[in-house]
Amino acid sequence: MKKLIAVVLGLAGLTMIAAGRDNPAAIPGQESALRERAEAGKDTTLEEGWNISAVTSANLSQVSFENWVQGGENSLSYTASGISTATHLAEQTQWSNFLKLTYGQSRLGNQGLRKTDDEIYFESLLVFLVWEEINPYAAVTARTQFAPGYQYPDDQERTQVSAFFDPAYLTQGAGMRWDPSALVTVRLGVGAREVVTSKFPQYADDPQTPELEKVRIDGGLESVATFTWNFAENMLLASRLELFSAFSHLDRVIVRNDNLISAKVNNFLSVNFNAQFVNDVTVSPKTQIKETFAIGFSYTVL
Repeated sequence: MKKLIAVVLGLAGLTMIAAGRDNPAAIPGQESALRERAEAGKDTTLEEGWNISAVTSANLSQVSFENWVQGGENSLSYTASGISTATHLAEQTQWSNFLKLTYGQSRLGNQGLRKTDDEIYFESLLVFLVWEEINPYAAVTARTQFAPGYQYPDDQERTQVSAFFDPAYLTQGAGMRWDPSALVTVRLGVGAREVVTSKFPQYADDPQTPELEKVRIDGGLESVATFTWNFAENMLLASRLELFSAFSHLDRVIVRNDNLISAKVNNFLSVNFNAQFVNDVTVSPKTQIKETFAIGFSYTVL
């Protein structure tokens, strides 16, 4: 099952890259912006039929010492990512598909390579264009990772805490989307959220029950708000806020916030700052924070 899912995700990405060149390229590295452009019902750059966009990027950092009396350790780090959208626009519907693949590793001294970034994210959104600003939608998302994840309590040992599709977060939702402006979209609806695990059930298990659950399914309310702003000719600010509250615990809100500032230096060089915040008390009582700053090569495939 896991191998089949990996093949499907890979084919989806290749299909998006190979399908066409109808959609003009955006600023390299602007993951959220590509997603929101695919979602925006008022986007005049979309043509009837399929609109395809794909961007790849790679960042590499290396430091080496030899006979350096001031001290220091050799280091190597890299991150590679690919972002693509495939949007089909018809008279009364807009079907948007977004795929993001990211993977990175680093090595400090003799510690060996350690994973620093790892994400597979796919979203498919169908909007029925009924009115000008408010329209019904249906959406599905899938989020997981490529490789095993480890914690390093000390420099000698490591503890595996995750793997491919372990955990995997799946959602299905339907409701209404409001487009108050070209910069902002807000979705509000009902949906289901599944957490799927295998060897690491701590992500899905309910500690209040005696059984060890490897799959957790919750129905609830969902909300997704996006903000995308090109505040300069070559700079973009994009933010996405996702909220989910299960019907069984309406006082408990799962929050995921993704913020990106992207600058295009030239056709092949980009600078990106990304900050992510996750507050999910079913996994950790503390807010999870991830921050990345990258300068590297980027290439617009489509």
